[in-house]
Amino acid sequence: MHIAEGFLPPIQCAAWFAVATPFVVHGARAVIREARRSPESKLLLAAAGAFTFVLSAIKLPSVTGSSSHPTGTGAGAVLFGPPVMAFLGTVVLLFQALLLAHGGLTTLGANVFSMAIAGPWAGYGIWRLLRTVKAPTWLGVFSAMVVANLTTYCVTSFQLAFAYPDAATGFWGAAAKFLGIFAVSQVPLAIAEGILGILLFGFFTRVAPAELARLGVVPADREVAGV
Repeated sequence: MHIAEGFLPPIQCAAWFAVATPFVVHGARAVIREARRSPESKLLLAAAGAFTFVLSAIKLPSVTGSSSHPTGTGAGAVLFGPPVMAFLGTVVLLFQALLLAHGGLTTLGANVFSMAIAGPWAGYGIWRLLRTVKAPTWLGVFSAMVVANLTTYCVTSFQLAFAYPDAATGFWGAAAKFLGIFAVSQVPLAIAEGILGILLFGFFTRVAPAELARLGVVPADREVAGV
């Protein structure tokens, strides 16, 4: 998912920066607002950022000969909403570009849009939908993590198709090829990330049940074992 330095045309780099910037600015304000509203949430904010950093820094070989990794952004989207993850995800991607050579600075806008904006919003959307139909919390967490992961790679596939359309079939032909490489091979990782998300929120309910109740992740009277 980390599009490498110099891999996109300059005009597309600039366009993705322009699209991502309003989300990131809004997200920074959301982080400041949340930290002021409840100082106790700073630990969960830090945990959400660290979770995203660690998972998205892991490179695993995929069945297609490429490499893939989890994203971890669904957890923060469930806890605080997608605007917060736009900012936290940007910080994560910036550090990874500078320290780990994952992604790049010229492609930062594109990577932010796929992993820190599109993924969290999609994951949050399925989380809210399942909450509306009163699905179990664990199912909502699992689905949010899976959908956020897969959406990130689908958006990346379209970004690459815009940059490198197929000579014969154009954009849609290139999109089908990139989706076949990235999105399909990502399915097992997305499922594994969903399971990890269930374990993570089970841990959160043991160490910070009141904070989860305040954020609306679990009802105030929910027992730990009921997650």
